[in-house]
Amino acid sequence: MSRGSRIVVVGDVITDVVAVLSGPLVAGSDTAARIRFSGGGQAANTAAWIAAQGAPVTLVGAVGDDEAGRERVAELAQAGVDCVVQRQEGYPTGTVIVLTTDGERTMASQRGANLRLEGAHVERALAEAPDAAHLHLSAYTLLDAGSRGAGLRALAAARVRGLTTSVDAASAAPLRRAGAAFLTWVRDVDLLLVNTDEATVLAGGLDPAAQARALSATARTVVVKRGAAGALWLDRSGRLVQAPARRVAVVDVTGAGDAFAAGLLTAWLAGADPRAALDRAGDLGAMAVSAVGARPAP
Repeated sequence: MSRGSRIVVVGDVITDVVAVLSGPLVAGSDTAARIRFSGGGQAANTAAWIAAQGAPVTLVGAVGDDEAGRERVAELAQAGVDCVVQRQEGYPTGTVIVLTTDGERTMASQRGANLRLEGAHVERALAEAPDAAHLHLSAYTLLDAGSRGAGLRALAAARVRGLTTSVDAASAAPLRRAGAAFLTWVRDVDLLLVNTDEATVLAGGLDPAAQARALSATARTVVVKRGAAGALWLDRSGRLVQAPARRVAVVDVTGAGDAFAAGLLTAWLAGADPRAALDRAGDLGAMAVSAVGARPAP
């Protein structure tokens, strides 16, 4: 990455309540777990991992005017993230309860102040970041009706300013609810990141390479994250690159995709070829799943 090129990340700031279960959840009874409260949110996590790579990064989002919001902003600032965050009175900072076991996670979400992110705030943040080179958008911003306008304005403003753009597709269930509209919202982004479930929602039950080819009609480059099967890259030139996953003991998958995105973006924007960018993304993803929580270790 050239000196002074900043990544602006737009999206959610969350408090994660992560419960690593000792076994399958027992409905109507007790299940032992290790429980941890920490910062989360797809956008905030990605920004923290970008900062950990030494790249300049700004997070644009919204929190409640509450103690949780102040804590989330303070820890991101301590991690090296420049925060341009709206404080929304009367709305709590978002919270997600994450239940994780056997390499899988289930989430219960309260989006809170994230739903109140305003397009004008995003545009001001971009105007105040003259060194910005790239905008990365968490699709949660698009998938929530309350913040969709801010997400669309973020992409439009980035294009006007000549920034490259990327979108992380976020989550299969809300994508399914959004339907084909999502692909119109993200048309012509430079990079679209999807996991296997998200790719299936958006492109049907095809093999990953075929899904990427279908999605390349929307995005200039598509990256499919396949978990233990690795990842693949396909761009509109037809270049298909695949990379294996790192073999590590999985402790908690929360934030793994966010770490992957940070590794991919920092490498790609620094001029790395697709295989090197996928390798760097895989390194950070493996680091993330090896520990509890969604952020890099201090």
